[in-house]
Amino acid sequence: MTDFDVVILGGGSGGYAGALRASQLGLTVGLIEKDKLGGTCLHWGCIPTKALLHAAEIADAVRESGQFGVNASLEGVDLHQVNAYKDGVVDRLYKGLQGLIKSRGITVIEGHGRMIGPHTVDVDGTRFEGLSLVLASGSVTKTLPGLEIDGERVLSSSEAMQLDAVPERAIVLGGGVIGVEFASAWRSFGADVTIIEALPRLVATEDPASSRVLERALRKRGVKVSTNTRFAGVERTESGVR
Repeated sequence: MTDFDVVILGGGSGGYAGALRASQLGLTVGLIEKDKLGGTCLHWGCIPTKALLHAAEIADAVRESGQFGVNASLEGVDLHQVNAYKDGVVDRLYKGLQGLIKSRGITVIEGHGRMIGPHTVDVDGTRFEGLSLVLASGSVTKTLPGLEIDGERVLSSSEAMQLDAVPERAIVLGGGVIGVEFASAWRSFGADVTIIEALPRLVATEDPASSRVLERALRKRGVKVSTNTRFAGVERTESGVR
C-alpha cells in the first residue's frame, strides 16, 4: 500500500510547482522539505536578490535625480533597513505559498529525505512511499579547490545576502548571473567592486551581445571586470583578502 500517488523530494521551485500540478490532476501528494518551502529561489536566491536590486535601483535614482529637475541627495545606505525590506518581501511570498499548498490539500513532510528505493523515501527514520517519486532536491553552494568559505571574509551568496554593512571593497569571484547581481547592487550601494571571471565574457551562458552590453554598463558605473582570469588562491590579510 502506498502513502501517496506522488512523493516529491524537495520543496523548492521545481518541487512545489510539481506538487501543485499533481494536486490539480486529483493526485495525493507528499512534499518533503528539510528547510523552508520555496527553497533557494524564494529564500536565498531569485526573490531576495531582486529585492536587493530594487533597493539599489532606488539609490541610483536618487543620485541621478538632478537630471530630472528633482533636488535630492543620498545620505547613505542603511543595510539593516534594506534587509528588513528584503525579508519582508520574502516573508509575504512565503506565507502566500504556504497558504496555497495547504489549500490544495498537499501534505508537507518536514525533515531530511533520502531516496532508498524506486518509490520510497526515508525521512529521518520514517518511510514514505508513492506510486511515483519526483526528485527535486535542489542545489548546494559550490566552491573551488583552495577556496575555503569562512562566512566572514570569504562568503557564499547565502552569507552575502545577510551582510549588515556595505563592504568598502569587494571581489566577486565569478561573472555569472549571481555574481553580476551582487556586483551591481554593491556598486549602487557605494562599494568598490571587482568581478573576476575565468571565461572570456560575463554571463557566458547568455548570448555574446547581451554579455557585451552588460559589461559596458558595469564598467560605465565603475565596476572593474577581469575576464580570462582563473582563480589561483586567496590570501587573508588584516584588512581583508586578496
